[in-house]
Amino acid sequence: MTNLQQRWEELADIKDELATRDWFMGTSGNLAIKVSESPLQFLVTASGKDKRKRTSEDFLLVDASGQAVEETHLKPSAETLLHVEIYNKTKAGCSLHVHTVENNVVSELYGDQGEITFKGQEIIKAFDKWEEDATLTIPIIYNHAHIPTLAREFSEHVQEDTGVVLIRNHGITVWGRTPFEAKKLLEAAEFLFRYQLRLMEFTK
Repeated sequence: MTNLQQRWEELADIKDELATRDWFMGTSGNLAIKVSESPLQFLVTASGKDKRKRTSEDFLLVDASGQAVEETHLKPSAETLLHVEIYNKTKAGCSLHVHTVENNVVSELYGDQGEITFKGQEIIKAFDKWEEDATLTIPIIYNHAHIPTLAREFSEHVQEDTGVVLIRNHGITVWGRTPFEAKKLLEAAEFLFRYQLRLMEFTK
C-alpha cells in the first residue's frame, strides 16, 4: 500500500467515526491529512459529498495552495484554505473541521468576547495542559463569508503543531501532529462545549 493509500484509509476511518456521531449534518464539515512535506500535498474532503457514505471520491489531493494536484471534476472543500494555513505554518499532520449544535451555540454565546476559557477540567489534559490550575482558552473568530479573509484571520491563531479555533456560528477546526491527536482534541473540545452548556442550564 502506498503512502497516499495509507493516508486515504486513515482519513476515511476518521470520517466514518465522526459520521456516526452526526457531526456532518447537511454535508457540512471537512477533513484533511498531510501526504507529503516536500512538495506539500494533502488529502481534503471533496465538496458537497455525503460523509455518511464511503466512496472513491470522498477526498482529493491538493497542493500547498489548496489546488487539485491532478485534473478532476471534484472540488476541494470550501474551507480548504484553512487547512492550507495549518500545513504551511506547522508540522501538523491532520486537521478536522466539524459543525455541531454545541460548538455553534458556544461560539455565539461567547463570540463577543472573542474566546472561551476553561479551568479546572480534567479533560483539558488532552491539550497537553497538566498543571493543577491550568486553563485552556479557545479563540473565536468572525465567520467571514469570503474564505481568503477568513483564512487570514484564522492564520493568526495557527502558531503551534496542535491547536483549536472556533468560527462563530460556523464550527470548530482542530489540528494535531497525527490523526489520533487531532481526533483527541476534537473530542475533548466537544466534551467541554457540552459540559459548559449543561452547566449553564443548572446555574441559571
